[in-house]
This record gives sequence, structure tokens and C-alpha cells, in this order.
Amino acid sequence: MSQSVKTINPATEEEVKSYTLLSQHEAETAVDKAHESFLSWRKTSFSERAKLFHALADLIESRSEDIIKLMTTEMGKVAAQGKQEVDLCAAICRYTADNAEEVLKDENRVYEDGSAIITYQPVGVILGIQPWNFPLYQVIRYSASNLMAGNTTVLKHAENVFGMAELIQQLYEEAGFPENTYQSLIIDGETASALIKHEKIRGVTFTGSDKTGKKVAKEASSLAKKTVMELGSNDAYIVLEDADIEQAVKACVQGRIVNNGETCVSAKRFIIVDAVYDKFRDAFLDAFKNLKMGDPTQEDTDLGPIARRDLRDSLHEQVKKSVDAGATCSLGGTIPDMKGFYYPLTILENVEPGMPAYDDELFGPVASFIRVSDDREAMQVANDSRYGLGGGIFSANKDKAIKLAREEFDTGMVNINGYTLAQPNLPFGGVKDSGYGREHGGFGMREFVNAKTIFIAN
Repeated sequence: MSQSVKTINPATEEEVKSYTLLSQHEAETAVDKAHESFLSWRKTSFSERAKLFHALADLIESRSEDIIKLMTTEMGKVAAQGKQEVDLCAAICRYTADNAEEVLKDENRVYEDGSAIITYQPVGVILGIQPWNFPLYQVIRYSASNLMAGNTTVLKHAENVFGMAELIQQLYEEAGFPENTYQSLIIDGETASALIKHEKIRGVTFTGSDKTGKKVAKEASSLAKKTVMELGSNDAYIVLEDADIEQAVKACVQGRIVNNGETCVSAKRFIIVDAVYDKFRDAFLDAFKNLKMGDPTQEDTDLGPIARRDLRDSLHEQVKKSVDAGATCSLGGTIPDMKGFYYPLTILENVEPGMPAYDDELFGPVASFIRVSDDREAMQVANDSRYGLGGGIFSANKDKAIKLAREEFDTGMVNINGYTLAQPNLPFGGVKDSGYGREHGGFGMREFVNAKTIFIAN
């Protein structure tokens, strides 16, 4: 008996559409088709692939209004931020198209008895398991790099954005990609987990919670299959004594509310040196009070709804547990009496270890403030986390900030005196419980290839 799932508009709580899930057999058949497509796709030239990705970039831009509307409808993204996501995805397609041949070109080396060629060859079908918060970007960033490398891809998207999953496959097909090089599979998590065992799946890339990611990695590693894990985080943003407070507040507010606060690499813990704590806190509080929460389709909206009711409720539970443990709620912290899965802009102070706001990831517009005595304690607190995706430092002394970022901040990425989400030409990824592997900047194209050595005797 077939199963179905419904997508719900988080701003209105109305049903958007119902989808019938593929059976295990149907999903396995799709993987078989992806492998058949791989046998011919791997033989295409970089120039042929690049032409298709430029066509995809053009198509993404020309269909931007439809894409943005779907993002807003399915997961509550503020429309203006949907435009940023669309532009980033088009840029990723173009960067990947223009740089793949150089990134993956053969290398020539010599050894005592001859010479050698190192060649980067595709490996096969790559399974992507992706989340809902950046429903286009998460998929494009993994699929573009793998398809340009000569692999084929099958996607398990989050169940609340199945409409986007279907649209992405349409975009690939309309751009001219051969049938079954990219497929969106309308499947649940159980079916996706079973697909990891499929003999034609050669690698798995996962973005999501560290709890689920570790299960996926364990299953794949037991079969000697490579994985890339981009997991959650509780990113720390450090405000040092010599920071430009106005600049710091502007960037930190942006970093906390981007994508309704539902971003793995958003600013979450704010570690402020005592000398400037009150000034930063007061300015941040004023900035939060001036933001507008509401209908994500409206131009003047800064904050839309949380993507699902259960996510909103679990976020509120984390806030309550933090307050019960001694944190002070200076703003927000109460579920509003309105239709939609909204959660207010919230500030927690006196945050300490043992609280969810300190130890865990709060996926929503909740800022956790931590007061420290000096620069050294600030860095200790920043690194006192099982996560290590991103972070930030605010200081007038850029050389000092760079030194701290390079030598002491235990993360995959660090912002200095600003906030940046992702760039097509720069690597993206983390360490510790935030995962491993890199995407963007050419790095993703080398994750799932065979670095093959060819020995040529003299």
C-alpha cells in the first residue's frame, strides 16, 4: 500500500500538496537507472557538461519568481532572501562549469623508475540526503559538483519541500541534462537509509542534524562507502573590547535572523567581553525590537515563520529549559497567539554550560549572550562546543583577529568584522560534530572521485 505525505504552508498552516512516496523497489530501480546513465555521462567532456550547467544557471534565473514563491510557500523563507538563494545557486552552477576542468585535470609526476599520471575519475551514483532550510541551494551545491565531476546523483529531499525536489528535477531536465543523470526521489528517511546499501551507490553526502548524520555515516562506513557530512552547529561570534560595536551589532543581527534563524552556519552564541557587553547588548536589543515578524511574502518582513510546528515547539522547549536552568530572557520567549508557526525574536542572557542555549543548536531566531572577562576567555568559550562549523570575530585589530581565526578558532570557517553565508569560490564545511568534507570552491568536485595513479615504466 502506497504512503503519502503532505506539505504545509508554515505561515498559514494550510495544506499545499500531497505526495505519494516511492516504494523501496521503485527507489532502487531509480538508482539502477542512475548507474546506467553514469556509464555514458562519465564519458562526456567537461565542455559538454559546462554548457549544460550554464543553461541550468540561466534557467534558474529566468524561473526565479516561481522558485522563490515555492520556497516561501513550503518553508516560510522571506522572499527577499529567496532571491539571494536563487542568485547564489546560479553562481555555483557557473563557477562549477568554468573551473571543473582545471580542478580535475590530470597531474604528471615522476618516480625512480618512470613517470606517472594522477587522474581524477568519477566513481558512480552519489546519494544526496538534504534538508529543507535552503531547499534549492543545498541540492545544487552537492549535485553540481558531482555531476561536473562525471558522477550521477539521486536526491532524498526533506518531506516538507517535496515541491522543490520535483522542481529541481524539472530544471535539470529542461536545461538538457540526459535522463536520469539527476533524479529527485520522493522517499522517506527509512527508504533513503536502505538505499545506502544499494551496490550502485558509491557515496553519500548528507546535510542535517549531527544525530542523524552520524547514523548515516556509520551505515555508509560499514560498507566502505565515502561520505561528506555537513551537520549542525552552535556558531560563536566574539565581540572583543576594541570592536566597532555598531558594525558588530549589524552583522550579528543579520547573522542571527538570516533564513528565520534556521541556518546551520548562522550566528547563535554571542560572546562579549565585559568592557563592551552592556553597549553591545543594548544596541542588539534595540535592533531586534525594530525588526518585523510576519507574512514572508511581504517586502517589509524581516522574519517569517519556523518551517514546521514541531520545530517551533522544540525550539521553545529549548528556550524554556535554558531559562529554567538560570538564563534570563530579555526579549521574546513566548509563542505568539497567531496563525502560523511563528517564534518571536528572542534574547537569552546569562547563558552557561548545561543549558540548551549553550550546549546545543537553537534553530530559530534566538540569540544567546555570554559575558566574558577578556580575549582569552572569549576564545576558550567559543571553542567550548562540540560543534565547529563557523564563527566570527569583531576587532579593530584585523591582524590579531586573523591570528586568532587561523591558529585558535576550531571551526571550518571564520568571519572577521562581518557575516557571510557562502561563496561559490570558497570551501564550505566544518570540524568536530559539525562534520567533515568540503563543498564549493572546487573542493566539492574532488570529494567523490577516484584519484587514480597510472605508473609508466621507463
